[in-house]
Amino acid sequence: MKTEQSPSTEKESGCETCPMRKKAEENPKSLMARLWRWHTGWCPGWKAYQAHLAEQAEA
Repeated sequence: MKTEQSPSTEKESGCETCPMRKKAEENPKSLMARLWRWHTGWCPGWKAYQAHLAEQAEA
């Protein structure tokens, strides 16, 4: 089954509301923060989220 999304509908990134990210930002020296930074190094979702933010900043 193939579903089509309209171009005007944007999918919200889970990175914006991620509880792991929030905990890492609250305490940057914690183990959770180190895991978060490691995770963002290879996560395709995080890279897409960063590209989306850069795109919004240009507009």
